[in-house]
Amino acid sequence: MSIRSHFDKNLAQLKQMLVDMASQSENAIKEAMFSFFNQDMKKAKQVIARDYEIDEMEQEIHNKALQLITRESPVAKDLRKINVAIKVSSEIERIGDMAVNIAKSVIQIGKEKPVKEFGDILKMMELSLDMVRDALTAYYTEDISIAYQCAEKDDEVDQTFGKLVQKFLSYTPQDPNGMNQIIQLAFVCRFIERIADHSTNIAENVIFLETGERKNLNA
Repeated sequence: MSIRSHFDKNLAQLKQMLVDMASQSENAIKEAMFSFFNQDMKKAKQVIARDYEIDEMEQEIHNKALQLITRESPVAKDLRKINVAIKVSSEIERIGDMAVNIAKSVIQIGKEKPVKEFGDILKMMELSLDMVRDALTAYYTEDISIAYQCAEKDDEVDQTFGKLVQKFLSYTPQDPNGMNQIIQLAFVCRFIERIADHSTNIAENVIFLETGERKNLNA
């Protein structure tokens, strides 16, 4: 096997490790939101308990990337690919953290009767999940057009987030204990909005990978 073929094989392995980690993180989001909409304490605790798996996958990716840098001495775009892999893994890990934060809010709310309809929260969650998928597809295919499409959805997520927070701030529950739920709902919306932000960061890294230019798509 030639030196180039060996290097390409290792890069492919690194990318697959990221794909596996992303799948784990996306599943964590889905399970956290399932626990939220169904007030499922058991599922929420499972999301929290499994977060270490995503953390370990990130560390393995960082170790693999550092091995490639020290052993292969990559230059130009090859070095960018490794650098972007490290950055993308960090964004994926933070997306997993947001799933944990949502699960913690679920536990804080407990079995309290919902004080608000969750339709707009579901809409924002679906948009954010679309962004996660788009960002990761853009990374895997190295397609900057998909990366830009991902970023365009961020504005809609931000707008929905702003409207929801305003609603929550103007809402005064008849039951004083309901205020805890309102606060946690606002937190959940913030965590979902952060998922969209991390997806946009992944998209920015894809553009950097392909063009060598840093773009601020959150502006």
